[in-house]
Amino acid sequence: MTEGRYVMGDNDTLATAEERVLRLAQRRAIEEAGLYIESAFQDIEKASPGKSFQSSSLEIRTIAAAITKTEILKSWRSFDNDRPTFYIRIRAAVDLDNLQAAVRRWQSEERFAELSRRLQSENAELKAQLRQLRAPAGVQILTIGPLGHTEDREQARMLIEKAILSQHLPQKLDLASQAAALDPQSVEPLIVRGQTYLRLASAAYSNKSRPSEYSKYIDNARMDFDRAILIDPKSTWALLGQGDVNTWLHRPVEAVHAFEQVLELDPFFDLARYRLINLCTTEARKLVSLRQWSSALRILEKCLSPNIPDSWIPDQKAAYLLRSDIYKKLSQPTQAIDDLSVILRADPTDRQALLARASLYQENLQGRSAKDDLERACMLGATPACEQLP
Repeated sequence: MTEGRYVMGDNDTLATAEERVLRLAQRRAIEEAGLYIESAFQDIEKASPGKSFQSSSLEIRTIAAAITKTEILKSWRSFDNDRPTFYIRIRAAVDLDNLQAAVRRWQSEERFAELSRRLQSENAELKAQLRQLRAPAGVQILTIGPLGHTEDREQARMLIEKAILSQHLPQKLDLASQAAALDPQSVEPLIVRGQTYLRLASAAYSNKSRPSEYSKYIDNARMDFDRAILIDPKSTWALLGQGDVNTWLHRPVEAVHAFEQVLELDPFFDLARYRLINLCTTEARKLVSLRQWSSALRILEKCLSPNIPDSWIPDQKAAYLLRSDIYKKLSQPTQAIDDLSVILRADPTDRQALLARASLYQENLQGRSAKDDLERACMLGATPACEQLP
């Protein structure tokens, strides 16, 4: 059992202050359980004229990964030097195993975030590079000297390292192609070249090019990843690329299968897990729009397996909300409430889940439970919840 106290700032709303005092109490519970969070992780930054805004969402996810259950025992507001002060007392259950899995996941995400930042910095150059690739080019001859097999592989490795560091996409393609010619049994040149082709396709798509202008990049990537899998059927990066290609080609069944293969080989390959969750949720929404409830439930099961660590719940939230809505339409309120409860165990301040669960409780004549959820949602600033309270 821990306590939290927070003095409302000038830029805080009531809902923000309520969330922060709860987070402070949860963080103290984690620290008392033996884990010290040294600093708040900052992973989002947006700038506007003269101001910079940051959000410590990774700190929130750290707490969500460790806290499996939160029970609010007391909460009240008072004034301290004319400023609203919020106090809360909670009982929290802390699971450090879930946190360890989340830490491994964030290490992978850091590398992915760095790649995303690089992609953003390259956007200004992509149009010129695409024009350069489309321009007629003379015949180029690649001459490979009489090197031994070992020297060829070493030279190919050096070319791949240069390709990974290069910010110029045509140069990446050229270096990866040279490496593939020098070491035709290596999957790395094919993976790097396939990923580069997909980045070119993404750049062309973001520039609103016609499909005919970027379909060749997708086709080239498909051939590279297929060839890499023939060389090494257990290459997780090649299988991930195959899943990405099938996503581009609107083949969700094949894409899901590829991502599942990656996770069978490496359950901690978080990029594949992230792709699988997003793809399954998107495809399930399409099926829901067609009123194909059973098919939508089957595909959601692939990304809502009970074996997935709770630290993934923030990423699964949309899938849980969607499945809860399907259960509601199928007149299965118990299952619908269970899905919403999963979200609220990870984040007791989720207003959307509180409102949805309160509605289900009302329909099932569980007035006290509905009132508790509405009161909590109202405290968090949900106006529709406040309007339903007596």
